[in-house]
Formats: sequence, C-alpha cells, structure tokens
Amino acid sequence: MTQNTLLLEQKNTAQAAKLESHAPHMPAANEPLLREALGATLRDYRAHSGFTLRELASLASVSPGYLSELERGCKEVSSELLASVCHAMGVSVATIIIEAASMMALDAAAAELAASVTR
Repeated sequence: MTQNTLLLEQKNTAQAAKLESHAPHMPAANEPLLREALGATLRDYRAHSGFTLRELASLASVSPGYLSELERGCKEVSSELLASVCHAMGVSVATIIIEAASMMALDAAAAELAASVTR
C-alpha cells in the first residue's frame, strides 16, 4: 500500500511539473485588456472614417452611451454588436480584431523593453 501511494505521489508531482512548464505566463499588470484594445481601435476607426459617435451609434442600432462605453473599454462587446459597428463603418471584424491584437502586442513589447532597460 505504501509503495502504491508513493508511486501515485511521484506521478502527481511529475504531472504538476509538466503542467506548470506549459502554463501560460501571467500578463503584466499594465497589459491592456482586449475590451480596451477593441474599444480604442473602434474609436480610432470611427474618427478616421469621419463618423460622430451619434452617427455611428444610429447606423449600428446601438445607443450612443453604450457605444461610448465600448470605445472607452468599459464594456465587453458581443460578436454581434462588433459586427454591426464594423459593418456600419465599412470595415471587417477581422480588421478590427487584428488591429486591436497588434496594439496589444506593441504595448506588451514596449513594456518588456522598458522593464529590461530599467534592470
């Protein structure tokens, strides 16, 4: 019985070490959230497209207040609403998501660079 327990403990320790080695690193505290990056990207595209907040909200069938909260990163955007806003601006959902992901990657790289310089 003791031998079986010892084997189980060794197996569990090995599994825990394997899981830990494959665990994703925790994001930096200053890394932007996806909702913030999506919001900033939507705001930038809206501004560059020449839409006011009210105009885009009307075209996307959403209240101006809610669209404002999305752009400020205060609310999570559903895939349906994201598609509606993108369609109203004439841009693909993929373009907005890729741009937001690029923004997040650049911010993360800048934070890592700043951290390495201060060490």
